[in-house]
Amino acid sequence: MNKFLLMCFEFFKAGLFSIGGGLATLPFLQKMAENHPEWFTHEDLINMVAVAESTPGPIGVNVSTYAGFNTNGVLGGILATLSLVLPSFLCILIVYGFWQKYKENEKVQRTFSALRPAGLGLIVAACFTVFKGAVIPDGAFRWTCLLMFIIFFAVMQIPKAKKIHPLFYILLAAVIGIFLPL
Repeated sequence: MNKFLLMCFEFFKAGLFSIGGGLATLPFLQKMAENHPEWFTHEDLINMVAVAESTPGPIGVNVSTYAGFNTNGVLGGILATLSLVLPSFLCILIVYGFWQKYKENEKVQRTFSALRPAGLGLIVAACFTVFKGAVIPDGAFRWTCLLMFIIFFAVMQIPKAKKIHPLFYILLAAVIGIFLPL
């Protein structure tokens, strides 16, 4: 199979099976980094997650655009991105039609109830992957990164701190990263 078509197929699968949004694509992207480091590496993925979380746009879209562009130029970026979002678009069209007709059906309600924890599980797995990549990026445990995580997590539990715009925390973390060796 053509390498570019393979990339489109892999992103299509990620888009089709990652239920729960952008973070739910991370396990699929992690597997792609393992199987196809010529597209992007684990380090690239961790950096893209950091950038994607501080910029507009879903993680999967940003990564697919990067991988497609990096390997096949502008057209590659466009087609890889479309490959990722096409399944969601098609599924929403199909589900909406059925939802209007069967939204009160007990089996439909149970199905959607079962999808929620599955999506949550994918997101938690993705969070663990990002956490591991931030605290143990190259096999060496970084206490300073763990301490920074604990401090930011604790601060975010304070009700008044939750009202502060997330951009402040992103910029604060960037400043800490620039001036303190992590």
